[in-house]
Amino acid sequence: YTDCLRWRSCLCIKRNFMPAWVIDKYGNNDVLRFTNNASFPVINYPNEVIVKVFAAGLNPLDVSMRGGYGSATLAMKRDPLNIMQSGNEFPLVLGRDVSGVVMECGLDVKYFRERDEVWAAIPPWKQGSLAEFVVLSANEISHKPKSMSHTEAAAIPYVATTAWSALVNTGGLSKDNSPRVWLPHLLAGVSVFMAILVWTVPVAMAALRNAGRFHGFRARVRETWTLRFDLRWALGLLKPWTRAKYMTLLTPFLLNTDQMSIADSMLQTAATVATKAIKHLVKGVHYRWGFFAPSGPALDEIREMVDAGQIRAVVEETFSFSQVPQAFEKVEKGHARGKTVVEIKSKENQKEGQK
Repeated sequence: YTDCLRWRSCLCIKRNFMPAWVIDKYGNNDVLRFTNNASFPVINYPNEVIVKVFAAGLNPLDVSMRGGYGSATLAMKRDPLNIMQSGNEFPLVLGRDVSGVVMECGLDVKYFRERDEVWAAIPPWKQGSLAEFVVLSANEISHKPKSMSHTEAAAIPYVATTAWSALVNTGGLSKDNSPRVWLPHLLAGVSVFMAILVWTVPVAMAALRNAGRFHGFRARVRETWTLRFDLRWALGLLKPWTRAKYMTLLTPFLLNTDQMSIADSMLQTAATVATKAIKHLVKGVHYRWGFFAPSGPALDEIREMVDAGQIRAVVEETFSFSQVPQAFEKVEKGHARGKTVVEIKSKENQKEGQK
């Protein structure tokens, strides 16, 4: 009862600022800056929630975004009418994975309540999780697996939703529709999670040259494959006119928008997509692109697998909130055998960027 009163009293305190790691321009690790005066998130729509961050996972995407990758596309997503001035995204908070506790709910939020433990993959056009609080839509969050700590839970959402979007939304994988899948080497975390998903569903698959413990992993191998990922010579191994699909996560759109105007990049990307799609469609193979898509319902499915013991988190190293620059250096070096997670602790939130 005392804890409840303390929690409610905290909600009643109007806050304008919070501790966070931000960047004020794009660049290398030197652009990271700790501040106690980051703007406190506010609920602007009735389906939003404010989450108190307990742990934040880092991804290679965070390192790329720090350097400006996709900045033109994300700026257009944040401000489609181009009302704001250029650079209005700063100060920008990075971090795509979050695990924490719901602090406040919008009027239309019914599935979550204050003090619920949740996890989420944060869309790259929103402020990230390297802060004390973050605001998200209710359809982007999910209840955290009971069998995981916040640190472990922060290691999964981004790679999980990326893998889920590619396999389920684009690839058509489901319990009722189990195509044969070939997974060559992809982006390490996403590749491993795809291997876990297709094994759990299950479908026949072979995972070649995957990261870490999946190196050399092999399941029931068939002579022909229905779905292949990110290996160009694999296109020749797909049997024509069997509704086979080749999928890649390496879309040219973000790079094009960084190098050209928005209009030119859209035309260039559309031409590339159409050319490749038609070229392979006449051979009886569907050429598709997979994209990250934030999804609370997808994480609901992943949570059930986690609590059933089918999926576990692999955290390679944890850092305190004051060690965010070191955490970025760790991710930037690559060769990871697990996830890098930053633990957001209240006492450390008040420290001003110590080593």
